This record gives sequence, C-alpha cells and structure tokens, in this order.
Amino acid sequence: MTAIKIYNQKGEVKGEIEIPKFLQIKWNPLLVKQVVDSILANSRQVIAHTKGRGEVAGGGRKPWKQKGTGRARQGSIRSPLWKGGGVTFGPKKETDYSKKINKKMLKKALLVALAKKAEDGELKLVESFEMVSPKTKAVAGMIKSITGGKSALILIDKKNKNAVLATRNLKNSVNLIPENLNAFEVLKYKNVLMEKATLENYGK
Repeated sequence: MTAIKIYNQKGEVKGEIEIPKFLQIKWNPLLVKQVVDSILANSRQVIAHTKGRGEVAGGGRKPWKQKGTGRARQGSIRSPLWKGGGVTFGPKKETDYSKKINKKMLKKALLVALAKKAEDGELKLVESFEMVSPKTKAVAGMIKSITGGKSALILIDKKNKNAVLATRNLKNSVNLIPENLNAFEVLKYKNVLMEKATLENYGK
C-alpha cells in the first residue's frame, strides 16, 4: 500500500503517512460513473429551445382557400411543413435532465476516488497553506515542485483568505473549498493537494 507524502511550503518532502483505513477501499468504476453522470446531469444548463407551431408568430389567416386552387390544402403558415414554421419534437428549455443520487453514494464515490488517487501517489498533503501574503508568486513554486507542473486541485478552507487568493490564478491548478469536493472534481485533475486535517475530516 502506497504511503501519502507530506510536503512543506517549499515543496520539499518532509515525511509520509500510511493511507487511512477509510481510504483502504477497492476501486469501484460502476459507482463512480453513476455518481459522476448524475453530477454532470445536475449541472447541465438547458439552452436549446425550439418553437412549436403554437409559439411561432403570424399564421392567423389561412394561406389560400380550401378548394379550387389546385394546390394542397393548408391551414396555417405556422405548420412544421412550412419554412419558418414550428418545429416538431424539437428541444425544449423545460427539459429536465437532472438525476437523483443519494448522499451515501455521493460520499462513497468521493472516498473511492480519493483512495484511487492515494494508491496512484497523486494525493498529496501539505503541512500548511497558511500564508503571510496573498501573492500567487509565493505559492506557485511550491505547487510546481509538488505536482511537476501537472494539473492540481487544491483544497483550501475558505477562512484561509490569503491562500485562496494566492492559488486562484495558478496555471493548471484550481482551488476549491473542501465542502464542495466530489468524485468528479477529484478525477478531473492529475493531483489533489490538501492539509492533513482536511483529509481526516473526510473520514468522519
């Protein structure tokens, strides 16, 4: 079982800990896929919308009389058969794509994803994100040393304002408050960085 490395603010390895028992679980791709699909569906914004024949403007008058013209009978220019008419079975903005998922599955999928990161050596702990200055330069070197320049999700408490400001403009990195973490966010980035206390909270 791979240990989790602990880094200081210079990006140097200062020690390691064994993977906690709550992360010593098997990879469950079916559970993770189900949860990730629900997260994506629930965040989907429905934009596409077509008008039916009842929503299209105009067409209050019959185009031509019913008989005697030699042409096919028509009741309205709003018919889907006409250019500029309504659309049959088109997408509607009222469509609901959301999927229900219970809290236990969300939590289990999160732990499974974190366990996979820990097993692959991509879950890394930082001694502290506490900083004197909110400048990006102060933290950029540390993050690059830890991740090797690859993408990273950095979990920082919202009360730690200096760290939040310092990490919000990092290249290939995104900060997130621990309460908003889910399996999709974990798998979206190559590395996941957090303080030891933050990791322990996920096991409660």
